[in-house]
Amino acid sequence: MWTPETYLLTRIAALVAMDASPASYLLDVGAAEGLGVPLERIQGTLVAVAPVVGSARVVSAARNIGEAFWLPVDDEGEEPGAAT
Repeated sequence: MWTPETYLLTRIAALVAMDASPASYLLDVGAAEGLGVPLERIQGTLVAVAPVVGSARVVSAARNIGEAFWLPVDDEGEEPGAAT
């Protein structure tokens, strides 16, 4: 039987694979956040699926997650004020 964390991370991976819209991430990423799943685990899920789905899908997913949660992102995909 899967833990709730594993279940949600798997669903997030599936959303990345299908290039889901920002609204699609609200339910699963929000639930993961509510369970106390560390952001690093969600980021790790994106990294884990990158070789399978491609970097473009992962970048799209990161941007869509940011949009879903109203996180500021500039045109280059960096958080405003982030060190380069």
